[in-house]
Amino acid sequence: MNKTSTLFSLLLCASLAHAQVPEENRFRKVVLTENLNEPLELTVLPDERVLFIERHGTVKLYSPVSKKTTVIATIPVSTKYSDDSEAEDGLLGVNIDPNFNKNHWIYFFYSPAGSTPENILARYELKGNALDLASKKVILRIPVQRDNCCHTGGSIDWDAQGNLYLSTGDNTSPRASDGYAPIDERPGRSPFDAQKSSSNTADLRGKIIRIHPEADGTYTIPEGNLFPKNASGAYDPKTRPEIYTMGHRNPYRISVDRRNGYLYWGDVGPDAGKDSTGLGPAAEDEFGQARKAGNYGWPYFVGDNKAYWDFNFETKQSGEKFNPEKPVNNSPNNTGLTELPPAQKALIWYTAAETKRFPLLGSGGRSAMAGPVYYADQFKEAKRAFPAYYDKKLFIYEWMRDWIMAVTLSPKGDYVKMERFLPNLKLEHPIDMAFGPNGDLYILEYGQGWFMGNPESKLVRIEYNGGNRKPAVAAAVDKKAGAVPFKAQFSSAGTEDFDKDTLQYQWKITLASGGAPVVLNEPNPAYTFKKKGIYKVLLTVTDSKGLKDSQSLTVQAGNEPPQVSLELTGGNKTFFFPDKPIQYKVNVSDHEDGSLEKNTIAASKVKITAAYQDADDKQAANAGGHQEAPVTFTAGKTLIEKSDCKACHFVDKKSIGPAFKDVAAKYKADGNAVASLSDKIIKGGAGVWGETAMSAHPSIGLPEAGQMVKYILSLADEKQAAQMLPPAGEVIAKIPDGGDAGKGIYKFIASYTDKGANGMPAQTTEKTLVLKNPTLLFGNADDASKNIMRFKMGENNLLIVTQPNTHAIFKSVDLTDITVLDMVVAAPKDQLNAQGGIVEVHDGSSDGALLGKTEWIPPTDDASAFTSKTPPKPFRVPISPQSGPRDLYFVFKNDTAKGALFVPFSVTFVSK
Repeated sequence: MNKTSTLFSLLLCASLAHAQVPEENRFRKVVLTENLNEPLELTVLPDERVLFIERHGTVKLYSPVSKKTTVIATIPVSTKYSDDSEAEDGLLGVNIDPNFNKNHWIYFFYSPAGSTPENILARYELKGNALDLASKKVILRIPVQRDNCCHTGGSIDWDAQGNLYLSTGDNTSPRASDGYAPIDERPGRSPFDAQKSSSNTADLRGKIIRIHPEADGTYTIPEGNLFPKNASGAYDPKTRPEIYTMGHRNPYRISVDRRNGYLYWGDVGPDAGKDSTGLGPAAEDEFGQARKAGNYGWPYFVGDNKAYWDFNFETKQSGEKFNPEKPVNNSPNNTGLTELPPAQKALIWYTAAETKRFPLLGSGGRSAMAGPVYYADQFKEAKRAFPAYYDKKLFIYEWMRDWIMAVTLSPKGDYVKMERFLPNLKLEHPIDMAFGPNGDLYILEYGQGWFMGNPESKLVRIEYNGGNRKPAVAAAVDKKAGAVPFKAQFSSAGTEDFDKDTLQYQWKITLASGGAPVVLNEPNPAYTFKKKGIYKVLLTVTDSKGLKDSQSLTVQAGNEPPQVSLELTGGNKTFFFPDKPIQYKVNVSDHEDGSLEKNTIAASKVKITAAYQDADDKQAANAGGHQEAPVTFTAGKTLIEKSDCKACHFVDKKSIGPAFKDVAAKYKADGNAVASLSDKIIKGGAGVWGETAMSAHPSIGLPEAGQMVKYILSLADEKQAAQMLPPAGEVIAKIPDGGDAGKGIYKFIASYTDKGANGMPAQTTEKTLVLKNPTLLFGNADDASKNIMRFKMGENNLLIVTQPNTHAIFKSVDLTDITVLDMVVAAPKDQLNAQGGIVEVHDGSSDGALLGKTEWIPPTDDASAFTSKTPPKPFRVPISPQSGPRDLYFVFKNDTAKGALFVPFSVTFVSK
């Protein structure tokens, strides 16, 4: 790189660094239509109508005038294998002709119904709001295999010269190659050999095709495709002149930059969970860029030309690594050239684990999709053009990970950086996107389940507002129901105007049965409800420029909600202790029904349960609702909900992967299931449930995977109603099979639903009481000295005491019946150069009353102090009898130390 280009790069980076990212609250997601049945691709018409397709053949049209979506045609398509299971085939791609305003032509790529295994590119005419099926002209036919297969591609786009680009997948089953290169050359194994397609110069599969459609339904070949005419003016019979790029696995969504002609695509990669000597690299997805025709390597290379080995499926022996400079296709299934063009690297590539080169992409499942390049000058007259900040940026997106990135490129097209577009935007598997004439970004969301209609699937529009914004309104009331008369206090706290305008507030209280509304013009008024009925309360906030927005509440007057109390009547009120009794008492009173104490409310009407849960997390502690099972594996369920598992699995119905309940039924009697399935979650695998491989999740630790598996296996048991408890008594804190004695909680729930009154509906009140596990992790302390280091090991939060006379605090801990504290503390010399010390326990402050202290904790050379499955022997601290809650300060001391003391893991409160 010369000095001039270096200076230019520095100036470019500096200008990018100082460019201001648009405020996220200036963007608004508008849902146009939802509850779709496998939407795949969209195209925006010049008049802002949006035409989109569903895989089973439905063509739909959204009108911005009527704000309605209608079915304008159904194209007969093939969507299943011969065994009647779902395939990836169907209505796959759509786009309009560049001269649509004149000719009204629309191009579709689909798998026609019938016995002929092929995909076709066909042109139809749109007449008004109807698709004329009789106008069909087949432009191109591509023979395919419909069984033992997948990977269809199907995306359509255009360049500025009127050339049509069409992506096709490798049409090859990955199942027999363990997620590595599918190059099975044995006789009869062509369905498992991508050398027949992606690396076959005479085959149109695994390619991005470039043709110029003509008015009569034929096409011509533009200059610059991968295989030009020879000196005699003819095409080599071992090549297809339609090929622009080759060596693709499944380039599912493509985009052409019409300004410079660069082609972009997202290539959905293979499934191998790790590098394997003799086979090849861990699986990677790719975002590709072609500035000219080229070969992009599959099935011999992936990502930045990481090479596979030439594996012999007959002998199970590995040959040499493939050479990206001189790839050779000598498969018996190849009908094209043997010597191929050199392999080109991807623009961006990433694995299931976090990628060091592109860490912002995150981790998890992978399905890369390429969107458009935004040019601000193309939207000068648009109503809602995106800000100039996004000028010349490439939008890429991820179907599995539900994000959109804006990629900055140099003038030459080189990668500069990427950033998350609208980080707080919630997406449900985006599968296509395009900018419309008004400057809005349209997105199709497929939904979470494969091969099914998903209620969360939708067509949405992302609108940008560069001017004044509506106020963001928040309305609340301290009492939503009560016997008349009752006073309610309304609150607009949380209402915000992002432009800092002066706001006017109006509360309108309207009785549902009719009558004039009551209007209050204060931010936080009080109002006394004197007449029974159901009221709608509407808060409208108007800014100084006249823009307004509203939020409504419902208040019921005439029936007072019941009062429920739930308390412990003896023993410790912070912790539960396995196999020991817990005394409790519940009382209920209701303004209209009476009370439990006076027997005017029957004990059988009060629902009281006590249940163990396997995680002391916020969701478990704060979850509402009635506890219906004797044990819930909340931690595992939460981990699954935060992961990409729901992209392939549902609890009770099959998607691309099996239902969790089916997995549970299959493995419930397998004593090794937790270990084996945890390993599969981390490493990936295939072959048990069907064609599709399970992606690897190397970023998930073994403990987390184990919790996920425990939750799944718990679904094998039929749902059991929790035992109803009497209003007062005791329960024995039992930890069920599969529960984690060191991490669970014990949760009481008491609820009562009254009979309703004065024609008003019944009201329910519920109280929850949670007892913690007696073992607390120091890493979860409520507070700690600033110079104590926090870190995470597996699923556990831990502390490193880096300086003496520091402390950690657990607040409001009941010491009733506690006689001993057992502390697990390690001082590993070889890892921390730890110097050891003691732990003192103080009441109320770091220099409060001393309740007890450990013996000297010596440094140790034990390298397994951090990793051993058997924790070090605890240091026992007897304490004098105490009662009631108090803040406990654990003070870490060593009067001579000048560095790290030790790692305090946990403290267990031992009951007498």
